[in-house]
Amino acid sequence: MRAVFYPAVLERGEGGEAYAIWFPDFPEVVAGAVSQDAAMAKAEALLAEAAEELAMDGKPLPVPSDLDGFDIPEDCDMVVRFAVRVTPPDLSERVNVYLPKSLIERVDAQAALMGMSRSSYFGWALSQTLGSRMLAEARRIRGR
Repeated sequence: MRAVFYPAVLERGEGGEAYAIWFPDFPEVVAGAVSQDAAMAKAEALLAEAAEELAMDGKPLPVPSDLDGFDIPEDCDMVVRFAVRVTPPDLSERVNVYLPKSLIERVDAQAALMGMSRSSYFGWALSQTLGSRMLAEARRIRGR
């Protein structure tokens, strides 16, 4: 999935001893820390978590505001406006597939060797196969 960039604000807390980051498009998401670097380091993970929660609730991500298209409250001691990247979550979906038992046994054995669950192995194997075929098809179409 394609990344989306959301505006964020880094602000100083009272007394300048702490910092907070907030997102106008995600009013409930706030990161706080004792330094600018620590607060900014938390921002991407918090935004990703918020995006995943929305997806789990079946809600779409909001359309990102313009970086300068929102108001800063008067009591905000803003340091900087910046953008934070989030990749919309790609949630799993359960599927039923019928396969010969002998093939399932082979899959389970290979998955165990690789330290994976059956589902993880199927996902990995399909990604590998589909990725290789798509690349080969693209090369064929381009005549390479």
